[in-house]
Amino acid sequence: MESAIENIVEIRGLWTEFGEFVVHRNLDLDIHRGEIMSIVGGSGTGKTTLLRQMIGLERPTRGTVKILGTTLDLEDAQKLAEIRARWGMLFQQGALFSALSVFDNVALPLYELKALPDDLIEDMVLLKLHMVGLESKHATKMPSDLSGGMIKRVALARALALEPELLFLDEPTAGLDPESCESFVTLIRALHRELGLTVVMVTHDLDTLFELTTRVAVLADQQVIACAPVKEVLGLTHPFIKEFFLGERGQRAMEVLREYPFVV
Repeated sequence: MESAIENIVEIRGLWTEFGEFVVHRNLDLDIHRGEIMSIVGGSGTGKTTLLRQMIGLERPTRGTVKILGTTLDLEDAQKLAEIRARWGMLFQQGALFSALSVFDNVALPLYELKALPDDLIEDMVLLKLHMVGLESKHATKMPSDLSGGMIKRVALARALALEPELLFLDEPTAGLDPESCESFVTLIRALHRELGLTVVMVTHDLDTLFELTTRVAVLADQQVIACAPVKEVLGLTHPFIKEFFLGERGQRAMEVLREYPFVV
């Protein structure tokens, strides 16, 4: 007998309005525990806005966002802080604090707990750096001394500092050269498997999407028009899906689907 699917994210009836401009209209979305969900859509469809609503940085006009069984309430600061400790967020440009060292950037979520001794924090920071492929010698460096790929890895280490169940990624491979991009995708895949993470990723990069995604949610017409494994979405006839997945830029990425048969 198959076990029931657990929804780690549930969004119901979500509307996002900016004045008279409607971005999301009665949007529903479920994200299952343990999967890698990619969110795609054209410009202005509110991909990053939806991600920010999931992590409590923006409030939808109406509707509910439930994460890890808890309905987000931006008015309840204590409850929001407790649930935020159970997820990690990797922002598009890393969002490292330029005045803090690599060590202090990664340690910041641990310091904010105010519950751990300094020697344990040091051990945990070095462990997280090791998990993302960085040696301890980089801990004293400043963000200005890092390459784009290293910035992403430090930001990922910080996102993992509190050992989250859920990891949010906003354009995780944006700005990386092809070699760094491939290496980072491999890292995310390994962490997903080894840590049992649920991953929610906004991306426009088809190579990254095809290599990592369990299911893809397609935003168009102010709603989620499809939420299914990649191969199923490719069979749909919506104009955006045809343009995004099967247009000229999608043909090269389709080779990835043939090269990586585990993508479903």
